[in-house]
Amino acid sequence: MACVKLGAKTDAFRRQGQAWFCTTGLPSDVTMEVGEISFHLHKFPLLSKSGLLEKLIGEKSDEEDGCIIKLPDVPGGAKAFELVAKFCYGVKLELTASNVVYVRCAAEHLQMTEEIAEGNLIAQTETFLNQVVLRSWKDSIKALQTCDDVLPHAEDLHIVKRCIDCLAIKACTDPNLLGWPMREHGPMQSPGGSVLWNGISTGARLRNSSTDWWYEDVSSLSLPMYRRLISVMESRGIREEIVAGSLTFYAKMRLPGLNRRQSISTTGIHREPKAAPSEEEQKHLIEELDRLLPLQKGVTSTKLLFGLLRTAMILQASPYCLSNLERRIGMQLDQASLEDLLIPSFSGSMETLYNVDCIHRILEHFLAMDQMTGGVSPGLADDEQLLGSPSLTPITVVAKLIDGYLAEVAPDVNLKLRKFQSLAAALPEFARPLDDGLYRAIDIYLKAHPWLTESEREELCRLMDCQKLSLEACTHAAQNERLPLRVVVQVLFFEQLQLRTSIAGCLLVSDNLDGSRPLGSGLPLSGEGGGWASAVRENQVLKVGMDSMRMRVSELEKECSSMREEIEKLALGRKGWSPIQRKFGFNMKSQMCSAQEGSVSDEKNAVEKVEKLQPKAMKHKKQLSLNE
Repeated sequence: MACVKLGAKTDAFRRQGQAWFCTTGLPSDVTMEVGEISFHLHKFPLLSKSGLLEKLIGEKSDEEDGCIIKLPDVPGGAKAFELVAKFCYGVKLELTASNVVYVRCAAEHLQMTEEIAEGNLIAQTETFLNQVVLRSWKDSIKALQTCDDVLPHAEDLHIVKRCIDCLAIKACTDPNLLGWPMREHGPMQSPGGSVLWNGISTGARLRNSSTDWWYEDVSSLSLPMYRRLISVMESRGIREEIVAGSLTFYAKMRLPGLNRRQSISTTGIHREPKAAPSEEEQKHLIEELDRLLPLQKGVTSTKLLFGLLRTAMILQASPYCLSNLERRIGMQLDQASLEDLLIPSFSGSMETLYNVDCIHRILEHFLAMDQMTGGVSPGLADDEQLLGSPSLTPITVVAKLIDGYLAEVAPDVNLKLRKFQSLAAALPEFARPLDDGLYRAIDIYLKAHPWLTESEREELCRLMDCQKLSLEACTHAAQNERLPLRVVVQVLFFEQLQLRTSIAGCLLVSDNLDGSRPLGSGLPLSGEGGGWASAVRENQVLKVGMDSMRMRVSELEKECSSMREEIEKLALGRKGWSPIQRKFGFNMKSQMCSAQEGSVSDEKNAVEKVEKLQPKAMKHKKQLSLNE
């Protein structure tokens, strides 16, 4: 830390208890009381430097009981006045970044101007501030930290503004463009950037600095100073992701428990350990951070937002702050993890283990934002699913996330059926390409709530679409005793329909491959490159086969819809099992699947037929994937 030495005389001050004495050999003729400290000094050195002390001493000179002057309002208190007194006596003292603000404010208060004496303290401290402190990043931080203790005086003298402006300019400047690095914690450097050892260049170069080099340093500032610094940086056009990174670091440093698993290095400016902030201070900090965080999606970490939301709930922050944090999370819910969603219920009633209502509100914010930004339409989602697109849309990611969350909260016996249904049904139907995750959550909920009535079980199972269950899920559901009988019947039907559709597609491609004319044969193409022409013709034939398969799937879906309407009209119970078998799908004939035709007389025969069809379907699926 830079410093400047003033005065040439040896130290002539000594302290005894709560009093300072000047050991010049002359008796003291004036006593200055600054707070609880008394300074026994001499009139002439003081009035020759200070206009205020000259006036006060003149007013007290006629009193017989001694000249006692009280100075309760000196900025910086007794520590600053001690340095002022040493300056008045010409005693050696050091101005540093840690005390220059105190001394400058005290000198202004005591009217130590050039009109009183040439080279007075105001001029000396201003020169040190402008030429030394404000040119150094580290010293500017130190000076700004001390401004909190003398804030009104430092504001009047524009010291706070000057320090913040200098820091903002340095933070907004790319350090890689400068010969000298902005941080001053490392070893000494030459102007060219090489490391110096005892003044001798070693030839080694420091690594390039990143944009986050200043995060730790500014985290030592108080919240008002930090907030003003960030505002000035934003006015200078600093990028939002850099601001978000600094706010994240500041939050982790100031909020205990926000991220206890990660430790933050303290290699920056040395700071004395501080006591943990009070709950009121933490709540105020969260509300301020919510105002400062950029609104752009993806700039702020979703994990940090969830951490702030949990802490805000514990500290009972304002409803506006909680709602705003939920809205921020909803904007980027697709970037969250399942662990983030598991927010405990902090209410006194402890109705549920997890705060399901909060996640429901966050999901509603996401759906509203997705609709405003033109999310994927149902038709487009179906097309991507049919074409086997590997990319997942944000709403599909969120649907998978919510299904996982439902499975986590389902074992809670206090979770009401309406809450579970409301959260599961909030997502549109096209958001789930498969309903396997939803089926798993429903099965867990049924297992944890065995007292549900048959009608409630049926109502819960209506959340899932049996047509969107995989073969593995269908096999599990067909043997699941917790499901209502009506749902088991639907699962069996759609499982067989899915098998028949797969086999039909496999046979169609097999006919094209094993027919009398090879896929590669056809009309001769002019020119060379027969291998290329053969590949083109084969692709055309495969495309025709795929189009035919899509048409067949569309026809089967129509048949399924009509059969499902008939199933809905039938009564429940084992007595209605045989009529159901005769009435739908098991006697249905298919032109391309005649070898698999048959009827199902009871539940056992249906399951046996499914088990027989599965190996053959898997065989045809493998053949289809090889030929595609």
